[in-house]
Amino acid sequence: MMKIRKAVFPAAGLGTRFLPATKAQPKEMLPLVDKPIIQYVIEEAVASGITRILIVTGKGKNAIEDHFDVSKELERLLEERGQTDLLEQVRSISNMINISYVRQGESLGLGHAVLMAKDLVGDEPFAVMLGDDIIDSPVPCMKQMMDVFDHYGGPVIAVQQVPGDEISAYGVIDGVAEAGNDRVYRIRDMVEKPKKGEAPSDLAIIGRYILTPDIFEALEETPRDAGGEIQLTNGLRRLREKRDLYGYRFEGTRHDAGNKLGFLKATVEFALKRQDLGTPFRAYLKSLKL
Repeated sequence: MMKIRKAVFPAAGLGTRFLPATKAQPKEMLPLVDKPIIQYVIEEAVASGITRILIVTGKGKNAIEDHFDVSKELERLLEERGQTDLLEQVRSISNMINISYVRQGESLGLGHAVLMAKDLVGDEPFAVMLGDDIIDSPVPCMKQMMDVFDHYGGPVIAVQQVPGDEISAYGVIDGVAEAGNDRVYRIRDMVEKPKKGEAPSDLAIIGRYILTPDIFEALEETPRDAGGEIQLTNGLRRLREKRDLYGYRFEGTRHDAGNKLGFLKATVEFALKRQDLGTPFRAYLKSLKL
C-alpha cells in the first residue's frame, strides 16, 4: 500500500454558526488560546507524517493563506526587538509543511469540496481532515488511522460514540466489529443525519478520513441532495459497493470546535494544559462563584 502523504482540508464554508465573528474572517482562523483552530489540525497532520497539505478555500479565506505564508516584515520587527521566542514561533508556522490551495467557487457540500482536490491529490490514497474537530491524543488521531489503513488496506473513517439525543447531527455508520480489534468496524452502511431513534448505531462519523482515489469517481457519480449539495457520506456509500470501508473508534478526546459551546470547552481545556497559563487560569476558575 502507498503511504499517506497528502491531506485535504475543506475550508470554504461560511461559518454561519459563529456569526457575527465570522462575517469578515474565516471560522478556521478563530483562536483557541493563541493559535487558530486550523493550525491544531495541520499540526496533527504533520505529527502523523503527512508532507503536503491541500486546503480547499473560498471567498473571504485569504487570512488562511496569509497565516501560513512567510511574513518578512513581522519577522524583521521581532528580530529587531530581540523577541526570539516569538520569532521562532512565527517562522515555524510558515516552515511547517508544504501547502497548496484550490478554490471552491460555491459551497456545495463536503463531497464537492473533496472533489475539488482531485487534480492535486492524483492517483494515491489521501487524508481528509476537518478543522472543526480538534482531537487531543498522545498518538495523533490521523497516525492511528494510518496504522489501520496499513493493516486493512481500505478507506478508514473516524467514528465516535455519541449520545442518542445528539446522533441526528451526524452521519452514522452501521458496522460490525472486526475480530481481534473492537475499535475497527467493517461498515455495512451509512446514514446521513438520521432521526432520533432511527440511527443504525451510536457510532457517529467524525472529521477524519483516509480515502482511496476511487472516491473521486464515486463522488462524480453521486447525485446532489435536496439542498443541491454533494454529500461525502453518499459518495462513500457508493464506494462501499465496490470495496470494503472501515470505521475506526479512535483513542483521544475530541472537541467540536464547530459550535460555540464546544469551542468554549476546548479553549478552557487547552488553556489549562498550558505550562504558562494553566496554574493561574485554574486558580481563576476556582475563584468564580458559580
